[in-house]
Amino acid sequence: MNIKKKKDGNTLTVVISGRIDTATAPGASASINESLDDVQSLILDFTGVDYISSAGLRMLLALQKKMMARDGMKLIGVNDDVNDVFEVTGFDEILTYEKR
Repeated sequence: MNIKKKKDGNTLTVVISGRIDTATAPGASASINESLDDVQSLILDFTGVDYISSAGLRMLLALQKKMMARDGMKLIGVNDDVNDVFEVTGFDEILTYEKR
């Protein structure tokens, strides 16, 4: 998995590519969380994400909870496979996201 971060004012955009699973979610979570100190809005670009496991869902849930106290979190570029996971697990009701 690859992560690239770009900060613009109080908005952090994180471009993620690859798989978010048991092996990669802890590192991704740590990398994102270390950059959230003065961030009010978080955008996760999922254009390059081709798979997400339950560990990735837990990471998203934790980030969502943290960002709810601020201006929020949004996912962009979600593909059909990841969208299917969101729908089956009910995350489509929890997360704000745009399909590609």
